Amino acid sequence: MKHILTAILLLVVSNTFAQIKVEGVVKDSIGNPLELANVIAINQETKALDSYGITNDKGRYKLNLKSNATYKLQVSYIGMKTFEETIITKDQDINKTFTLQPDNTLDEVELTYEMPVTVKGDTLVYNADSFKDGTERKLEDVLKKLPGVEINDDGEIEVEGKAVSKVMVEGKDFFDGDTKLATKNIPADALDKVQVLKNYDEVGQLRSVRSNEDNIAINIKLKEGKKNFWFGEITAGAGPDERYLVHPKLFYYSPKYSLNIITDMNNIGEIPFTRRDYFKFSGGFRGVNSNSGTSFNVATSDMGFLTMRNDKAKAIDTKFGAVNFSYSPKKTWDLSGFAIYSGTRTDMQENSFRQYAQPEDENQIAPPDESTTSKTHQKSDLALFKLSSSYKPNANNHFDYDVFGRVSKQSEFTDFYSSVLDDIDETQEQNPFSINQNINYYYTLNEKNIFAFEAQHLWQDEDPFYNAALTQSEQFQFSQVLGLDTNQSGYNVAQDKRVKTNKVDAKLDYWYVLNQKSNINFTLGTLLSKQQFNSEIYQILDNGNKYELEDAESDVENDIDYGLSDLYLGIHYRLKTGIFTITPGFSLHTYATKNTQFGSSTKDNFFRLLPDFNARIQLKKSENINFNYRMQTTFTDVNQLAEGLVFNNYNSLFQGNRDLENSLSHNLNLSYFSFNMFNYTNVFAFVNYSKRIDQIRSQSDFLLIPNPEFPDNSDEEFIQTTNRISTPFNSNFADESVSANGRFERTFGKIKASVGGSFSYSKFNQIIGGERNINESFTQSYRTRLSTNFRKAPNFEIGYNLTVNEYDQGSATNKFYTHSPFVNFDAYFLKAFTFKADYSYYNYKNEVETLNNYSFLDASLAYQKKDSKWEYTLGVTNLLNTESLNQDNTNTLYTSTSEYFIQPRYAVLSVKYNL
Repeated sequence: MKHILTAILLLVVSNTFAQIKVEGVVKDSIGNPLELANVIAINQETKALDSYGITNDKGRYKLNLKSNATYKLQVSYIGMKTFEETIITKDQDINKTFTLQPDNTLDEVELTYEMPVTVKGDTLVYNADSFKDGTERKLEDVLKKLPGVEINDDGEIEVEGKAVSKVMVEGKDFFDGDTKLATKNIPADALDKVQVLKNYDEVGQLRSVRSNEDNIAINIKLKEGKKNFWFGEITAGAGPDERYLVHPKLFYYSPKYSLNIITDMNNIGEIPFTRRDYFKFSGGFRGVNSNSGTSFNVATSDMGFLTMRNDKAKAIDTKFGAVNFSYSPKKTWDLSGFAIYSGTRTDMQENSFRQYAQPEDENQIAPPDESTTSKTHQKSDLALFKLSSSYKPNANNHFDYDVFGRVSKQSEFTDFYSSVLDDIDETQEQNPFSINQNINYYYTLNEKNIFAFEAQHLWQDEDPFYNAALTQSEQFQFSQVLGLDTNQSGYNVAQDKRVKTNKVDAKLDYWYVLNQKSNINFTLGTLLSKQQFNSEIYQILDNGNKYELEDAESDVENDIDYGLSDLYLGIHYRLKTGIFTITPGFSLHTYATKNTQFGSSTKDNFFRLLPDFNARIQLKKSENINFNYRMQTTFTDVNQLAEGLVFNNYNSLFQGNRDLENSLSHNLNLSYFSFNMFNYTNVFAFVNYSKRIDQIRSQSDFLLIPNPEFPDNSDEEFIQTTNRISTPFNSNFADESVSANGRFERTFGKIKASVGGSFSYSKFNQIIGGERNINESFTQSYRTRLSTNFRKAPNFEIGYNLTVNEYDQGSATNKFYTHSPFVNFDAYFLKAFTFKADYSYYNYKNEVETLNNYSFLDASLAYQKKDSKWEYTLGVTNLLNTESLNQDNTNTLYTSTSEYFIQPRYAVLSVKYNL
């Protein structure tokens, strides 16, 4: 690592000292500076574009050129005549000012070379070929090299620190704008331009009356040979130990319709669509009442399936297929839709050690340390579909309808061993589905009056099943709580659960435009939700019969109806004055909740005024400060209200609280964004603060058994078991959290460097064994990265990440450090070969010693002749044959250390054919 860093620094230094600067100002004929004028330098010997620049708000430009060379400088600006001049560079910097004359022909500027970056209003256009070196295969490979653009660890796109909300190809949504599917699948050789659309709003009628400054979309322009033609690729590969991969992908785009087909079948650990992607995939749906001041999220009701770490496991077999289409029967009507299927079979193996915290009560002893081993097999079949219609008969009317569905079949079996409870077999199954419908209508009466109606309906049905088969043990105290039949070979406990949700969100907006700089917005909205919750815990006897737990200490059945309604009126005033845009407002809510269970009802009706405020300071076109404050009311869903016992897992029972109330939070956000096209410097930073009052927290009580060392009752002590019962409650103590994040990035010619960091502090309260427990956590994360983008030389990306986690539980404090340097290398050589290697190292330690360290190295060598449609690749994954990952966790109940096993080293030889 040290030698690689030294080599890169030498390369940067030598590159810097071999250059001189040409800088100056571009003006119009009357001496006014021209912002966003293009300046390019063409090497007269090589005929290559060696440097380019865009003027800032003061008309200044800067070029880095080779010394002792001849260049043709070309200066252009829309509406002005292009100016050309030949210069000869020496060993000293040059200062030149250009004056452009008006061009009354209004013809488009003709450039000898295309500018790598151009600005057209709110659109930033990158010429893809200007950033390619021949090693790129997918869209993400190109985006990583663009100034101001990043791909985060989840495969999502960020521009100037802001998440991209939508990806389009030729103006048509790519799987409803999903950024990860786009970055991982769109071929790099099909790209012509990458258009970054700032202040993006899908509804043109509302662009002038609502804030879209932080809404960014990306549109991919295809090369001419890819339009009105089928294009794509077919990849197939195989390796030892029956490894295989098959990746056919097919795309078609025309002005009238488009079709995208993506498939992926492999057992090499490549997961094109994870369970996390499935639940995050919104289908383009956004909460109608997300800015109303009310927060009500329908929680998933499953038991909590295990998730992979770093998208790795001991064995992964994936089958994925997706189809996306768009069709325009006429210019005013667009139809679109998609269907996605992901089937995954996953094997996970883990060894863990768990040390429980000492209880505050001196007469109690913590549960014994627990060692566990587990082997888990998961089956997951996930499907998504969506159909959309958008009708725009004229500029004043816009009608949308969407239907979005999810359906899945999931199961998980775990062979589990505990040093405390002995052998345990766990089984989970569920077949949930949901259907979401959306209808929107936007109407512009005239330039002063604009109306918008938006409504969504969610229908969701979940049916999680849980089963745990345990050997009989004194430590399993749930046998007494549940009243199990002890005359069996073991305890075979099962739970059926069913949760149904119907939720409607609707609102009617009216904007009255006072003038070009101000408008007032009135909103009448509602949220109506009805949920039904049924569950039952029972025992399965040795003969297979169902045994109802009539002797349980608490109810083991639930039958709940829960309703929530919110009717509100919102008023907001938006004013632009100079560089300031302020939007003060409030919403007045009338709330009603009712839950009915065990023959009685609990009701709550109240009014609440929720203010909000937004202020934006537009310092420059690409530099702003934004402040936002919002008061928010949060409601729980039905899962927290069920007073009958519910299994969380073999070690944990949950008993809800029908008297839970809403919580109130104060949320503040301050952010700064800057993107300087003059020197390609990108800076962003934000700070969030949240204070939550009456927040819902949990109280955990461990079940007790007598200490055998005190047989008499005179001085009796108790030992806590690992079995616990948790109950939610509204905390009388406010919870607070503060987070900050920032990044500085700058491009120096072919070098792109960035440094960033994030900080997070939180304080929350729990009740454990009847005692208040204050938990504080402080997380620091530092990131630095340096990458090159040479066209005719190997390229590196080198970085260093440091994470510090500090936990304070009152009686104990823990601090952990994760050091993670990495190096990525790619080289295109002999006009046919591409070599890539990715190396990462992880060192995990506490304040005393290193707890674990491991590293990963993946490498590939590809061969493809110029203009050939065939490519041959030999890839090796986990070249160092790392067998497991380690992870440590700390919470209010225990500290755990785990060893998680992953796939061993494997090699695959693949062949790709470009269509």
